[in-house]
Amino acid sequence: MPDFEQKEQGNNIIAGRNSVLEAIKSGREIDRLLVAHGMTGGSIAPIIAKCSERGILIKEVSPQKLDYMTSGANHQGVAVLIATQKYFEVEDILNYAKEKGEKPFIIICDELEDPHNLGAIIRTAEAAGAHGIIIPKRRSASLNVTVAKAASGALEYMRVARVTNIANEIDSLKEKGVWVFGADMDGDDYTLVDFDVPCAIVIGNEGKGIGRLVAKKCDGIASLPMLGKINSLNASVAAGILMYAVVKSRTGK
Repeated sequence: MPDFEQKEQGNNIIAGRNSVLEAIKSGREIDRLLVAHGMTGGSIAPIIAKCSERGILIKEVSPQKLDYMTSGANHQGVAVLIATQKYFEVEDILNYAKEKGEKPFIIICDELEDPHNLGAIIRTAEAAGAHGIIIPKRRSASLNVTVAKAASGALEYMRVARVTNIANEIDSLKEKGVWVFGADMDGDDYTLVDFDVPCAIVIGNEGKGIGRLVAKKCDGIASLPMLGKINSLNASVAAGILMYAVVKSRTGK
């Protein structure tokens, strides 16, 4: 079967068993493997095994969804979504801050699902001098074409790390001397928070906000005043305000 690769719904997609297997073996940065329901045996089994070895998310979907995502190509029950940019490790982000002689400045996205929001956050983070962004492997937007477009080139310069568990990663950051501040309604006025420390800002899900366990792990909660009739802001807008609060705390500008 010839290679099938296209951009569909903001993702780079490769479909077909041979093409998918070669993509995995080549070391390409893969977001997730999609397998049609009930087709986990036969020649698909080695594909699943290799993805498991690499820690790639595996998701079962209906054959109809695969048909739609691959525009009716002969996907043979399997496809992979390819990341448009490589992922980094959290240690890479911390080392980058160290190389620059700066206090770590990190954005943590807790199950942020809208790729436009993630892209906008990446763009603002780069402009504000953040050293990197952390996202979870599951229930999160990933580095697809939509994110890259919304980031308007900033993705080329921003280190994005994917982790299995955000709460555990917060514990790890705190052990390394990083203060973690969540963005939520029930907290301290963000203008009163001292961000002139090694810090990470946690931005929550568009609808649910920060998870309860994640909020408990934070050293503090920073709130934005809501003076109108609505009680929340778009995630990327809230993130932008807090990022520049960090900039002001550190530079006075």
